[in-house]
Amino acid sequence: MKVPIRLILTFLILSACSGEKPHLVNDIPSYSKAGFLQAVVEIPAGTTAKYEVDKVSGKLVWSTENGLPRDVAYLGYPGNYGFIPQTLSPKETGGDGDPLDVIILGPAVERGIVIEIRLIGALKLKDRGEQDDKLIAVPIIGAFERIASLDQLEAAFPGALEIIQLWFENYKGPGMMVLEDVGETALANKILTEAENAFKSQ
Repeated sequence: MKVPIRLILTFLILSACSGEKPHLVNDIPSYSKAGFLQAVVEIPAGTTAKYEVDKVSGKLVWSTENGLPRDVAYLGYPGNYGFIPQTLSPKETGGDGDPLDVIILGPAVERGIVIEIRLIGALKLKDRGEQDDKLIAVPIIGAFERIASLDQLEAAFPGALEIIQLWFENYKGPGMMVLEDVGETALANKILTEAENAFKSQ
């Protein structure tokens, strides 16, 4: 798979040895200069190592559980998983206190890449009582670039949405994640706006 030059350049900038690396939550803008929503990839598609951003340092770290590096004990992620920078799902309103999660459909890309995306839907999920919504997005370049809604996704890639839903409902074990709703772009944009406002007001 050829990674678009735009992504390669972004990755090289973030990985540059000279100068201080940006804080991936606070310093990366939510939107690119071209006006596209951006996401930072924590976990490449098809992999199981549970990397996540450290909100204090702004670096990607391998999450631990009981002192050991954490791997998802399930099938690999069905897309590139990451977060929208400069967003927050606050605990005060039932969230998990983390930046807003997003699953980006398409081939695997490098961990740490900032990728321009288009929202096409959202999953309203509860993780042991905490709101843990997942935005569904596609890259603006590639096989999914013409997809702008869940209806279009289902027409062009039958079964893809069902795979995503089933994966998130089961990857932590039966009954751990509860799917409350599946929505189109209007729901995704509502969740995004609330998370952007929460980040700005903290």
